[in-house]
Amino acid sequence: MLLTISTTHVPATDLGFLLVKHPDRVQSFDTTGGTAHVWYPEAGAERCTVALLLDVDPVALARPSKGHRSPDSFSLGRYVNDRPYAASSLLTVALGKVFRSALKGASRDRPELVDVPLPLEIKVAALPCRGGAAIVERLFGPLGWTVTAEPVPLDPAFPAWGDSRYVQLTLTGRQKLSDALNHLYVLLPVLDDAKHYWVSADEVDKLLRAGEGWLPEHPAKELIARRYLANRRSLAQSALERLRAADELEAIAEPPAAEELAEVEAAERRKPLVRYRQEAVLAALAESGATRVLDLGCGSGALLLRLLADRRYTEIVGADVSSVNLQLAERRLKLDRLPERQRNRITLIQSALTYHDDRLAGYDAAVLMEVIEHVDEVRLPALERAVFGHASPATVIVTTPNIEYNGRYDGLAGGHLRHDDHRFEWTRAQFAAWAARVADAYGYGVDLRPVGEDDPEVGSPTQLAYFRKAA
Repeated sequence: MLLTISTTHVPATDLGFLLVKHPDRVQSFDTTGGTAHVWYPEAGAERCTVALLLDVDPVALARPSKGHRSPDSFSLGRYVNDRPYAASSLLTVALGKVFRSALKGASRDRPELVDVPLPLEIKVAALPCRGGAAIVERLFGPLGWTVTAEPVPLDPAFPAWGDSRYVQLTLTGRQKLSDALNHLYVLLPVLDDAKHYWVSADEVDKLLRAGEGWLPEHPAKELIARRYLANRRSLAQSALERLRAADELEAIAEPPAAEELAEVEAAERRKPLVRYRQEAVLAALAESGATRVLDLGCGSGALLLRLLADRRYTEIVGADVSSVNLQLAERRLKLDRLPERQRNRITLIQSALTYHDDRLAGYDAAVLMEVIEHVDEVRLPALERAVFGHASPATVIVTTPNIEYNGRYDGLAGGHLRHDDHRFEWTRAQFAAWAARVADAYGYGVDLRPVGEDDPEVGSPTQLAYFRKAA
């Protein structure tokens, strides 16, 4: 498998300093499944190209590593496959080993160029692409690349057979070299949608490290996380929760002084939806007069952090079915560093909201913030019985997306869901009907409220139901 990187930065041979690979030498490195060779087909002042060729040993690749079976251990695919020829996770492992310092954005000889966007052209000779050429644009386009993905025919002699699942990829654009390498490191195996090694929890750290600075804002981050982590749902959920936690922590932080900003810039700054949502929930809790509060489906603890900062809440419980989320919440809240009096105000428990749990009974208020849409609709009656019937707090606050608003988001067609893990999203009428039915069944009154900027045609992006027990 072959990858080339070219630049017309002057002098172009600075590329060799950034990659820490001399243009006058051919270098070879042992890597997973074979040998990586690095050389420069051209190295002039006006244009320089580095080539990375991974020569895969098919026999070594077919041999399972100690303690792990190959994904194709029980099939002929273990011996007959495209791994020696097509760009895949094998190539990204080679990238990580051969260009390690460049991936990290470090250069001893040209430190002043590390953060400079360079004119780059990247070519991958044979890229497996599950989803066709369009998905290449979907992944690389938002990162500022001009993308050319030419489908490779199954056989040029028989055009009627159509195209293969491979493309010849060319990326052009101005990018920091470290960013470009990290884009490749993450997205090549995403396009292949396969990995040659067992994917474990440490792959989440690799993804977030390589995606720092660009993955949190990428419109296809759910797809990227899922495929990069070999479609292991628990790992993908963990990665997305950590990305979401970082966004929410940034949203909570105080904005910088803006006196020097132009008025137009100030007008264009928009409050993140997560802030609107949290503020609406906190306002409803304050209105209820609650002091003992449940955060049901607390995730990584974004709301818990706000609750802990408010002294009116004397007892706070965060409950989630995911032990990973609870660990993230514990780290986020820094429970091990809190003074004893503060630490005694908050408890984290693992609990499934579709089952009766006596530990959740008797509280003043319960919050389900962006939770119900993650539950299969057929399981919602079980959640209703557990929360409104068994736990039976005096106040219940529920928020959920308004699917009518989705068409207002760039890249999200109306009717499509906002998150891969959402089982449903409701219109305003559907949410109102559900809230009225639940209130009637369990002796509550309910008030529906918009959350976020209200669109006269499609309503607000989030909808809130404020349930209060009838007197």
